[in-house]
Amino acid sequence: MRKKIQALITEERTKFHKALLSSVLTCNSNGIPSNADKAQHSSVLFATSIYEQLGGEQVENSGLCAQSKGDSFELEVCRYIQATFSRLEHVRPGKWKIFQVRERTKNVIGMYAQYSHLNELASYLNENRQMAAWLGNEYTVAPDVVVARDLETDADLNRKNKIVDAASALAADLRDGDGKRPLLHASISCKWTLRSDRAQNARAEALNMIRNRKGRQPHIAVVTGEPTPSRLASLALGTGDIDCVYHFALYELQKAVTDSGNDEALNMLNTMIEGRRLKDISDLPLDLAV
Repeated sequence: MRKKIQALITEERTKFHKALLSSVLTCNSNGIPSNADKAQHSSVLFATSIYEQLGGEQVENSGLCAQSKGDSFELEVCRYIQATFSRLEHVRPGKWKIFQVRERTKNVIGMYAQYSHLNELASYLNENRQMAAWLGNEYTVAPDVVVARDLETDADLNRKNKIVDAASALAADLRDGDGKRPLLHASISCKWTLRSDRAQNARAEALNMIRNRKGRQPHIAVVTGEPTPSRLASLALGTGDIDCVYHFALYELQKAVTDSGNDEALNMLNTMIEGRRLKDISDLPLDLAV
């Protein structure tokens, strides 16, 4: 009997979850998963169901601090996007770079065409402390995972037909040239959980990217492991800033909430899903290809 071939995105989703179970998604001796708020019954209930559905076993917590958990989550999200989006070249051709941002002290988005002017602003503010105090850091954004597109040379653009020459299209963002920078295609923020003001930080960074860009707006997405619908709603509901929130295990969360019999949580979850404000991690690669 011929073995059924599993689709790439489905296969990579399974690998993504296995990688998380070996790193950030752990369970302590009290049976509480690492993405649960131990002080909130529903959070523990939903997180435990997700953990069991993904095949987690009762183990001691790995001892990762919050910062290490966040870093591990970012890394696995980055690897997942690399393994999936890079295979969509037939529907979204381009020279792509996908990486986790490690150096938070640098103006990362200033490396790209839409935000290169922010480097000039940073230099000016270094010399003008009064203006720096007034502006603060409202113009700065530190993505966790970046998807960038390299520029196309004239040889690439003219490969099949003569598309460009020296007479026109000299300022086109996609066309390579002296002083030009690659394009920021997507800025992805990774939030293992949504405690305190993390949701508002993600919104503020998204609005800064929208306001401060010159040229095409990049995709702005958030990936999270938060198990509680009410906390997801604090980030997912509303429009105008983040494109969409992607849950690391939305299908499993849906089952967890349905099985709990918590109608309020289920209605909230369905509102976000039906309103296209909350999607599964498996939707992200194809959405990036738009």
